[in-house]
Amino acid sequence: MGWATGIMVYLVIWWIALFMVLPLGVRRVENPGRGQDTGAPERPELLRKAIITTVVAAVLWLAFYGFYQLDLLSFRRLEGS
Repeated sequence: MGWATGIMVYLVIWWIALFMVLPLGVRRVENPGRGQDTGAPERPELLRKAIITTVVAAVLWLAFYGFYQLDLLSFRRLEGS
């Protein structure tokens, strides 16, 4: 796997992990003001969620890379089937 492929796989894993982490700890605003969406989170804490996403994505990417290096995950073997 080249470095560009590794970065692209990490980015895909990062975005998937972000959508899994975003709903954690979300609380709605109890008394929304005029023009405020009733479903908007009170404190989104996006920086904390981005850090959590980065750590989760790094762990998942390392697992993917390990499987790739050990040749446990090979799409070339599926091609001949």
